[in-house]
Amino acid sequence: MKDDPTFKTQVQRLYQLNVYARWLVVSLLWLTVAPWSIWTLRREIGLWLEHFTWSAVRYGLAYHRLAAVGLGLCLGATTAVLVWQSSNILWGLPPALQRQLERQVRRIRDRGASHPLWKWVCRGEDSL
Repeated sequence: MKDDPTFKTQVQRLYQLNVYARWLVVSLLWLTVAPWSIWTLRREIGLWLEHFTWSAVRYGLAYHRLAAVGLGLCLGATTAVLVWQSSNILWGLPPALQRQLERQVRRIRDRGASHPLWKWVCRGEDSL
């Protein structure tokens, strides 16, 4: 089954869905959590623009911990997805991820059109 070109295409589609889902989560974080965090820090940002020092940034974030955690979450998630996707591009998919994707494609094929990912992974292949 691994040599089947249709199967390989389906595994690649599932991987692409995985990439899109990760970037969707990162985008949602930047559209929801980041604006709230920046709004919470608006007074400190105004001070930073007038008199920037690293200690002002440190104390501003220390006294607004929830906003700092929100910005850290956004930056951390973005960095994690960038590193994950870059390593997959540069060195290929790790064998464990490849096996996981193949198992998931088999489960999607076995379940058929009732699986939520069927139309994105197995679209147009009536020979299955």
